[in-house]
Amino acid sequence: MRRRGHVLVSADYSQIELRIMAHVSRDPGMVRAFAQNDDIHRATAAEVFGVTPIEVTPDQRRTAKVINFGLIYGMSAFGLAQNLDIERSAAQTYMERYFDRYPGVKAYMDQTRALAREQGYVETVYGRRLWLPDIRGGSGPRRQAAERAAINAPMQGTAADIIKLAMLRVQAWLKSSGLRSRLILQVHDELVIEAPEVEVETVKRELHRIMEGIEGLSVPLLVEVGAGPNWEQAH
Repeated sequence: MRRRGHVLVSADYSQIELRIMAHVSRDPGMVRAFAQNDDIHRATAAEVFGVTPIEVTPDQRRTAKVINFGLIYGMSAFGLAQNLDIERSAAQTYMERYFDRYPGVKAYMDQTRALAREQGYVETVYGRRLWLPDIRGGSGPRRQAAERAAINAPMQGTAADIIKLAMLRVQAWLKSSGLRSRLILQVHDELVIEAPEVEVETVKRELHRIMEGIEGLSVPLLVEVGAGPNWEQAH
């Protein structure tokens, strides 16, 4: 229960898995988009639908968001078609246009699957191994699931590494700062701080500095920070 005179401060990494994909794939278009702080979903939609970024509609951007996140989770054309409720041929066309836009991503996926089959594991950016025993000896469905995991595990695993590093650094700062704010929760790529109202601006500023300063990626990390009387309103 939130203490009287306190608010919740939420700090959430923005599009962290896509940023990790940009780093590991070294795709020039994706790296450039994040370096320039472009809207990655709008940029993808423009390529997939053959329009300029300014012409992209909200529906087209939502479709591009599904494509961006779906493909890094190893989604097939069949899965994408089901998710978007479109024909499989249309989904296949979307995927082909996506990989035309980001050829480095396709190359990374192919190389990662091959490496995972060869060595039986993949690694996060920070070197933590994620073992995939079914990628060489499993049944058809289990092997396919392992191949999807080979693509996704480095993204999710690296995101987990980053939020753990952020938790340690935020907690160390809170302990040394003399503030009364306290770290109370971690949810996926988000940290939640309970802060006295007089400390909110300081906490927000430091969360940006600490969490965006985690080293390891070649593209910038972006943290969205908000505050409110409850978790919903803090977003």
